[in-house]
This record gives sequence, structure tokens and C-alpha cells, in this order.
Amino acid sequence: GLLMALDIPQERGLGHLDQRYLDGLEVCRFPLLPFLQPLPLDWMYLLYTIMFLGALGIMLGCFYRLSCVAFLCPYWYLFLLDKTSWNNHSYLYGLLGFQLALLGADRYGSVDGLFRPQKRNAHVPLWNYALLRAQVFIVYFIAGLKKLDADWVGGFSMGSLARHWLFAPFRLLLSEEMTSLLVVHGGGLVLDLSAGFLLFFDATRPLALVFVTYFHCMNSQLFSIGMFSYTMLATNGLFCRPEWPRGLVARCPPWLRGALPSTKPPQPSPDCHYGGRGARGSLRPRQHLAAAFTLLYVLEQLFLPYSHFITPGYNNWTNGLYGYSWDMMVHSRFHQHVKITYRDGLTGEVGYLKPGVFTQSRRWRDHADMLKQYSACLSRLLPRYNVSRPRIYFDVWVSINERFQQR
Repeated sequence: GLLMALDIPQERGLGHLDQRYLDGLEVCRFPLLPFLQPLPLDWMYLLYTIMFLGALGIMLGCFYRLSCVAFLCPYWYLFLLDKTSWNNHSYLYGLLGFQLALLGADRYGSVDGLFRPQKRNAHVPLWNYALLRAQVFIVYFIAGLKKLDADWVGGFSMGSLARHWLFAPFRLLLSEEMTSLLVVHGGGLVLDLSAGFLLFFDATRPLALVFVTYFHCMNSQLFSIGMFSYTMLATNGLFCRPEWPRGLVARCPPWLRGALPSTKPPQPSPDCHYGGRGARGSLRPRQHLAAAFTLLYVLEQLFLPYSHFITPGYNNWTNGLYGYSWDMMVHSRFHQHVKITYRDGLTGEVGYLKPGVFTQSRRWRDHADMLKQYSACLSRLLPRYNVSRPRIYFDVWVSINERFQQR
């Protein structure tokens, strides 16, 4: 919840909301669904305020379910409103927000627990942990599978990253090329493929915690990815034993423990199944539903990264939009030439537009569906500038992973 709240002024754009959604601004937008449009600026500020308060409520466990809904609804609305801002970690935040709305994450150290004794220091069903652990495992493992791409294995995806000062110790022993191949690409591939497994088992977890912590701390300095690195660091605790927060509180000074959550064993919860036979030991329909949902959700998350054959209109040189694919950093692009030509449908006059005019992003250059939306938007805007029935032509030259330019 804290990281979600910190993310809202940064990547969600609260800090420059007036620049993005100023009333009357002539700008082309790229929503997933054509009917999605931004609200007036004052209402957008209200929407962001609700989302921010929802994130704070999740953090404090205050009106927990309501806070989850208050965060989740505005978040997914904003996410679907602008495809140019899609990326893996923004998608992950939305998934985690959805999961938290269904889980009992307000059972320990929450404000709700102060007023509702049945929630105070109570057991949490195991499927809650299983769902979150599976999600984090999928992020790591699918990212590793996507890195089996020939460009990544060959060291072409992040060719210049080895020059960063963080890799200076490795360059003392290896050349820059070998640092890129073995450390950047090879190390990233091995870590993504193995991190989920190593975190899961008690014997290998300490080693995994060291490597993934080092990995995400490096990423926080290498890339502008907002709170993603810190979010992944926070998920490390999901794989540890559930009682680790109590052990941490028990090590605090006595004068501080009074303000911290209890160290007593948790009380039984009606949401949990404790085994046994008879009426009390039988599973309730709600628990059957939770198990079925967990299984279906995990299967859906395993399928989505490879589901691009369903949406061929969104596929280009890479497999689909950069969002739910988990193909993080596998493809880098360089644009040598982008030209937009318009032709007046009445006079035949030909003119040129500055690439990116009426837009707030450059992502449209790489996706055919966004180019179509951009051309439709230009067709609506250009008549205001004495261009009748305009015809729009794009000429884009792109290089992927330092290959030759392709048109």
C-alpha cells in the first residue's frame, strides 16, 4: 500500500496531471476501448485523490475492502485509458491490487483489527499466500522464459548496459563485451529462471534473498521503473515463514513493542480450514470457490503471456503490447527516421507534420494499432487547420536490438 501510494504522484502522473488532462487540450489519446475518455481535469484530480486514499487505506488496513475498491477502480480506468503508458510493472500493480481486494491482508497490524476483534491477529487462509507467491513466481519465471530469445542469449538486447558504473567491478576482470554477455544477459537469464524456485524452498531461500535483493537494487539505479524494484523487494517476505513479522517485533526494544502489532500466536479464523472430519472438518462452499479461483487465476496468468495469437492486430515485430507479456528489456528500439505526410483530400496539397504532434508519448511509433488511432485523431484535428478530408501516411524506420533499420 505504501509503495502504491508513492507510485501515484510518480508513474501514475499525479505530479503533472494538469499537463496531461488540461481541459480543451488538443491531444491524441490511445485508449484500449474507443469509448474511454478522460474526465474533466477537476474530476481527474478527484479520481486520483480517491486512488491515493485507497492506497493509504490498504497500507493501514483501514476500511480495507473499501480501500481496495477505491484504489482498484481508478487504477484500471487510468491504465486502460492510455496504452502508451502500459508496461509490465504497471500491469503487475493492477494485478496485485485485484488480488489484495480478495485476500485477508488486514488480519495483522491493521486499523480494522482494532475495532473488529474477529480480524485482530487472526489466521489467513493458505490460498492467500499461494496466490501471491504464484504471481511473483510467474513474473520471474515467464520473464526468464522470454529471455531465452536468441537476441537476449546472444547479448544483443542490452548491448550498452555494461558501460554503467554499477558493472565497473565486473569490468576489472572481464571485457565490456563479456560483461554484457555473461553478467547482464547471462546473469539476468539465470536469475529470472531460478529466483522463483530458490525463494520457495527453505534451504535455498537465504541465497535467493541475497541475489534478488542485489538484482532489484541494481535495477532501481539502471532503469527508470518507478516503484517496481522496491515492490519486488517487498514481495520477498511472501516466501518466508508467515510468523517472521512476529519474530521481528519480538526483537524490538520493550518500550517500542506497545506501539507495534502483537507477538502472541494468531487466533483461529472462520475463513481457514483446519482439517478433521465431520461437520466441522468439511470444506465450505466458500473454500471450494477460493481453491477453484486460485487454480483458474494461475492458469490464466500462465496462458496470457503466450496468448498473442488471439490478438493479431496488436502484434508487431514483438509478441504483443509491452504489458502482460513479461518480456522485460528483451527488445530495444532505435528510430532512425519517422515521417508523417498528409494529403488534402480536396486540393491534393501535400504537407508534413512533426512526428508526435498532438501526442504526449512516442510509443505510437512501434504499434500498428496506435498508428491507426493516431491517424484517426489527426483526421479529426487537421480540418481545424484548413486541411480538408486529410489522408495520413506514416514512414517509420526502426532498428530492433541494433539490427539494420527496417521500414
